[in-house]
Amino acid sequence: MSTPAGVIGEFKDVNVIMTAAQKINEAGYRKWDIHTPYPVHGLDKAMGIKRSIITYISFLGLCGGLSTALGLQWWTGAVDYKLNIGGKGLFDWQFSIPIDFELSILGTAIMTVIGLFGLCQLPTWYNRYQNDESFKKATDDTFVVTIDSDDDRFSAEQTATFLKGLGAQNVHTVTA
Repeated sequence: MSTPAGVIGEFKDVNVIMTAAQKINEAGYRKWDIHTPYPVHGLDKAMGIKRSIITYISFLGLCGGLSTALGLQWWTGAVDYKLNIGGKGLFDWQFSIPIDFELSILGTAIMTVIGLFGLCQLPTWYNRYQNDESFKKATDDTFVVTIDSDDDRFSAEQTATFLKGLGAQNVHTVTA
């Protein structure tokens, strides 16, 4: 017999899924997700999802790009190849603003993409629910809740009963 991957349940109403998300979060489940056919405002808050650290990762990219720009211009202009052009100093930051801006944006963009891929665990080639018919409905008109079997509170029977009590339809266990 194959091991269970988790329990899956379908919801049709967005208001019911919001209430279900709050109740699942309050029940102490930690490894679960809701798959929706369109973005639902406030669902992340109802699920108890914390704010992402991607802004800090992007800020590190900004700092890296800016320091690279300033360091490169300082090294080339004031240390390695000293030229006095038009009476300006060997390193005047006012003249480096366009390059500073461009490399700051480039560093931010690169670190944001790298951070996004890392945080989202991309590329992920397989989802344990991808072959389930209920899961496929999440791209059309159904809200789908999945609770993974590696959650500390998981019990196939109790989790299925819990989802049914929240108003889920077609609740069943998915095997790996």
